[in-house]
Amino acid sequence: MPIEWVLLSYRLPREPSTPRIATWRKLKRLGVAQLNDGLVALPDDARTREALEWLAVEIAEAGGTATTWLARPGIEQYGRDLAAELAQARAAEYAAIIEEAQAAAEFAGAARRAAKKRLQAELHRIGRRDYFPPRERAAAHEAVAAIVEP
Repeated sequence: MPIEWVLLSYRLPREPSTPRIATWRKLKRLGVAQLNDGLVALPDDARTREALEWLAVEIAEAGGTATTWLARPGIEQYGRDLAAELAQARAAEYAAIIEEAQAAAEFAGAARRAAKKRLQAELHRIGRRDYFPPRERAAAHEAVAAIVEP
C-alpha cells in the first residue's frame, strides 16, 4: 500500500530572518524530507498533519505564505525512496548516539551519569521524528542502556 504524505509548501520573506530560522529549526526537529526549496514532506498521520498545519499558521502570521497538502506519489517507488531517505537520516543520528555512548562508558562518576541522561533525552528526541525506524535504533538504545551507572 502506498505511503500517504502531508506536504507543507511555504515561503517566508528574507527579512527579518528570525521567522525563517525558527521555521527551519522546527522543520529539522520534525525530521522532514526536503522535496524542494520551500516544500517539505512527512508521512501522514494525525500528529504530523497537525504539526505542519500549526507551522503553516505560524508562517502566515510571520508574513509568509504556507499551505498543507495530502499527497500520494504517482509511482510507489518514489514514496519508498522518500521513506528510505528519512530512515537513512535517522540511522546517521543513531550511529552518532552509539559512538557517544561508547565514549561515555569510559567517563567517571557524575560525568557518566550526565552523559547517559543526555543520551537518553537525545534518543527520545530522535524517536519523535523516527517515522521509518532503521536497525540502528535498537543498537543505539542498547548502547545507551549499557552505560553502567557508577
